[in-house]
Amino acid sequence: MIKLIKSTFYKEQDTKNKLCEFISSAEMLSMGRECRKFEEKFAKKQGRKFAVFVNSGSSANLVLLQALMNLGRFKKGDKVGVSALTWGTNVMPVIQMGLLPVAIDCEIDSLNVSSNALEKRIEELKGFFLTNALGFSHDIAKIKDICDKKGIVFIEDNCEGLGSKTNGVLLGNFGLASTFSFFVGHHISTIEGGMICTDDEELYFALITARAHGWDRNLPVSAQQKLRNYHDIEEFYSKYVFYELGFNIRPTEISGFLGNIQIDYWDEIVSGRQDNFKIFQEAEEKNDDFLTIKAGHMDIVSNFAMPVICKNRDDLEKYKNRFFDNNIEIRPIIAGDITKQPFYKKYVSSSNNCPNAQFIHKNSFYFPNNPELDSDELNLLVELLKK
Repeated sequence: MIKLIKSTFYKEQDTKNKLCEFISSAEMLSMGRECRKFEEKFAKKQGRKFAVFVNSGSSANLVLLQALMNLGRFKKGDKVGVSALTWGTNVMPVIQMGLLPVAIDCEIDSLNVSSNALEKRIEELKGFFLTNALGFSHDIAKIKDICDKKGIVFIEDNCEGLGSKTNGVLLGNFGLASTFSFFVGHHISTIEGGMICTDDEELYFALITARAHGWDRNLPVSAQQKLRNYHDIEEFYSKYVFYELGFNIRPTEISGFLGNIQIDYWDEIVSGRQDNFKIFQEAEEKNDDFLTIKAGHMDIVSNFAMPVICKNRDDLEKYKNRFFDNNIEIRPIIAGDITKQPFYKKYVSSSNNCPNAQFIHKNSFYFPNNPELDSDELNLLVELLKK
């Protein structure tokens, strides 16, 4: 069987051996030196000033929104645009923070929100949380320009697009901040884990505070002292003062250690996914049963998985069965039209129609793209894409 998640880690056996050695010799396993080292390496590789490691990609979304609330950049009742084709925990924190999600439809030929779709709702928005679906983008540079001109807080979920690049810029570097996931099967695996990146120092400090209880223990000394002086906190009580709303979503040293191993494979992983994408894209373009992704504007496509977008439901069933019969694991694209999910209909009183996301939901699936696919597996997948 060709599974969506082929292994827990890239170079799995070597990574497991090193992990066993680390656990047996480590003095402590709660968040510490390995986590900080991973943050520094990830920020440098992504090209951002700051990175904050947390226990999952979903937690990264949650703490980012909480930090923005703590800073007053969002207030309860503000409307925040979200991608209609997305994952549940991209939207849930918006609702949990008392913000109002506004679903923005995707474009079928990119799976992503375009500037044109955003502009139709832009006047009512205080923020926009874009999902870089499957490592693709539409005209994200223009989206950034629109948000900058309108004073819209623009943030990105890049859990599915690590290493993808357009306009010479890595996805995840267009917004004020971006989130990443290191769940098993994503580009880099720490089993569970996530990261928030930003160049904004004030937001960086707010993220550190919100990550762990709302206290100041992990802030630089100068930032700690500033808070303690402002609130007139005695040294004896300082470790047990809670300044802002927060959570406990700290990672462990085990996750940090794994991240430090896996990040060294970043280029190899991205290159493998990009090479596979080109092979699959060429095969799909030869089959007029499919609508293909327009990716000519992308410098690098490091896609999380490969979408198959059929023109109608009958074709969908035909190709689904073909993949099933050949023991290939497939699944719907992300969570489909998020506005049709039960939680969304329960908590969001009004929603606009998102026909493109609904079309994708009803006529598409995706199959594995990971850098460990061998030539026989690649050839089989290409064969299944033929008309």
